[in-house]
Amino acid sequence: MNKPFYITTPIYYINGVPHIGHAYTTIAADCLSRYKRSRGFDVYFLTGTDEHGQKVLKAAQDKGLSPIEFADSILPSFKEAWGKLLITYDDFIRTTEKRHIDTVQYFLQALYDKGDLYLGEYEGLYCVPCEVFWTEKQVENDLCPDCKRPVEKIKESNYFFKISAYRDWLLDYIKENPGFVRPESRRNEVLGFLQEGGLNDLCVSRPRSRLSWGIPLPFSPDHVTYVWFDALVNYLSALGFPKEKERFEKFWPVCVHLIGKDILRQHAVLWPIMLHALGIDPPRMVFAHGWWQVGQEKMSKSLGNVVDPLDVIDEFGIDVFRYFLLREVPFGADGVFSKDALTKRFNGDLANDLGNLVYRTLTMAEKYFDSKVPALDRPALDDIGRNKILPKIDELGAKVDSAMERFDFIGALDAIWGLIGAANKYVEETKPWNLKKENRDRELENFIALLIEAIRCVAKEITPFMPQTSEKILAQVGLEVVKKGEPLFPRIEKEK
Repeated sequence: MNKPFYITTPIYYINGVPHIGHAYTTIAADCLSRYKRSRGFDVYFLTGTDEHGQKVLKAAQDKGLSPIEFADSILPSFKEAWGKLLITYDDFIRTTEKRHIDTVQYFLQALYDKGDLYLGEYEGLYCVPCEVFWTEKQVENDLCPDCKRPVEKIKESNYFFKISAYRDWLLDYIKENPGFVRPESRRNEVLGFLQEGGLNDLCVSRPRSRLSWGIPLPFSPDHVTYVWFDALVNYLSALGFPKEKERFEKFWPVCVHLIGKDILRQHAVLWPIMLHALGIDPPRMVFAHGWWQVGQEKMSKSLGNVVDPLDVIDEFGIDVFRYFLLREVPFGADGVFSKDALTKRFNGDLANDLGNLVYRTLTMAEKYFDSKVPALDRPALDDIGRNKILPKIDELGAKVDSAMERFDFIGALDAIWGLIGAANKYVEETKPWNLKKENRDRELENFIALLIEAIRCVAKEITPFMPQTSEKILAQVGLEVVKKGEPLFPRIEKEK
């Protein structure tokens, strides 16, 4: 049996259309999914939309729609974006689906029966846009610590989850499982939060009189479920928990949650405690990546600097966009998005390096061998081919494996571009036109055959990152003949 691999994006809040932050997480998950499938894993890739809560209700009211009508109207923008981004998800879950609602209510009832939920009075400061309660100490000038918008003082009767009782367990678990929260900086952040004693029991309901749009508590229909408690359960409801035991046991807990760093605590503190309280193992890993910025500012709708991924695709192409996001900054760090930086990557890595290697090699095969692919005689290779190119071809798969196991997209691409660079240098050093002039035909055959072998290897390994480009190259480089076609990446002479 193939090894299972379960990977998720967050379910994206549906109060607006997708932006580059959504695209980044989803492209990274897609890249890992494609890579794992290429290595024979049985992959289950989940994404979806978070459709309950106060923000959705307000956005719907602003449009004169019911919440479900509003959610239905936004949903196509996500599915269209994921189609254009070539996202190969296996499941798309909505929190308004019956399968999800059933699992959330099962989860709540089980915690209630266990005695981990209790009714209490709550008074605190609430941020409507973030849907988060804050203490007086956390708030300055009546503004939310996260979004800097005004908070409201609220007093009401709600149900609470005894997460404080599980603090010591979670601290020990994270210390004993260093790979659970990644990268290391985020792990340290969570440990610091727990060690400072920042864990209070969590309010997991809202009165229906204040918020009607949510999943009713099965034991208290006058309350609806707190949106984060609702949302996190999607990772189980998509597996059919608790009814579909076989699928659940296959893919859980071999699960990787890819998230943005702004939702780290929900995934690395609340979620593992929710699971542990019901005797379910935590996921294998929570990986929190950084934010994309424009200049020195984080992208946000309020600042009006959000980058629409579909606009970038229309201008540069999908594979260029995917490549840039995964190559420009280490996965986990913050990045700065600019068209200048994207253009430099296009002209350098893609046009000068990859595109040039493919086009010049196929031009030579066409010119010298009527587009036929010569046979490769490995023992007869020259010193450069035998000692510098062939080892890079033979070792590339293992180097990519090593990097991808660490979610090091840059490391994997560096290894691939190492072969591309060596192959281009091979052309300059060998001067194949001289081989032709001197009638050294067997050497020329071996030279071209080795370059074609290198190109095939590159095309295979870039598939998770640049699926369309990989497909184009493999179509150009057949087993017996080549079809040169147009350059893959014509240089951008004037920066966009």
